[in-house]
Amino acid sequence: MDYEKFCKKVLELDSKIRFAGAINEKGRLFAGGMKDGLKSLEDSKDDEMLYMELVLRTKMRREFDHVLGPVKFAMSYREKAIVMSFPIDENVLLISAEQGFDFTNVPFKILKILGY
Repeated sequence: MDYEKFCKKVLELDSKIRFAGAINEKGRLFAGGMKDGLKSLEDSKDDEMLYMELVLRTKMRREFDHVLGPVKFAMSYREKAIVMSFPIDENVLLISAEQGFDFTNVPFKILKILGY
């Protein structure tokens, strides 16, 4: 998969999406990033912690795959942002969007692009 192209395609799905990035199993951003012209809500040190915590949560959710099936995506609805994660093999696609984001449809468009 070409993660850079994939992240760009995700950013184009909805004008409220601020960030689409691929995070590896070590919690490092290796493709994608913030939409041009926008500034991150957190500083770069916080980004690193967020990525590592995200990967850890994704791995922990796999503990219940045998009972509930694999996680397709997870979402946090926060005061300042809507954050979603999509496990892709050992990597995680992280999406951040503004309030008003269409979280009832866009995640399923992303799953369709992923082939689910």
